[in-house]
Amino acid sequence: MKKALIVWGGWDGHEPEQVAAIFARILRERQFDVEVADTLEAYRDAEKLLGLDLIVPVWTMGEIAQELVNNVSAAVQAGTGLAGCHGGMCDSFRNNVDWQFMTGGQWVAHPGNDGVDYKVEIKQSSSPLVDGIEDFAVKTEQYYLHVDPAVEVLATTRFPVIDGPHRYNKAVDMPVVWTKRWGLGRVYYNSLGHHADIVELPPVTELMTRGMLWAAEGKERALALKAADTSDGKFNYSGMGDSQYDA
Repeated sequence: MKKALIVWGGWDGHEPEQVAAIFARILRERQFDVEVADTLEAYRDAEKLLGLDLIVPVWTMGEIAQELVNNVSAAVQAGTGLAGCHGGMCDSFRNNVDWQFMTGGQWVAHPGNDGVDYKVEIKQSSSPLVDGIEDFAVKTEQYYLHVDPAVEVLATTRFPVIDGPHRYNKAVDMPVVWTKRWGLGRVYYNSLGHHADIVELPPVTELMTRGMLWAAEGKERALALKAADTSDGKFNYSGMGDSQYDA
């Protein structure tokens, strides 16, 4: 049975407890052993984190001790998956660049705030994670993020939609869903999820379900790759293939 840890808290406006409950239900329905915690101290036990298949952060803003970030980072580097959404993962700790480097991006603005009508455009054939999912419209916050250029983008949204100083630049396709690697671990992010009702929209739920399962499945593959390590004790990353989905 795969093991997952969901940690919720921070700014209550994102309904972290409700969103955490949705993720816990999804994972338990798929036979995960799920622990739900409402304190960052859940990241204190480094050895426990190393034994997990998946970590799901649902924590917006606030501050975190560097030791706790180091513990999560070490677990992901060793193969534990990391998956989350909206501000619960990429607006968690604005003062911690290590967290931002690991997750692949950081929120900087949502022009128009909540209630913006916009389209999420799926990058068809970009990944099995979006197979069969069509473009869809939402009315919620439209996240403008600073994004790691190493991520593999699976869905985007076009800016500008709402007037503002950013509209004097050329139009840009901002990543909405992405994956990346952190050591041997798989990282998945979806910028949708301002409130629990957005997470429960069918395409968002489907995207998050696939993303969490994909991130968790990386642990077994990572251990197999690590077992096939080179004789000098240095991991041979070439065995992971060109695509993030080969491993």
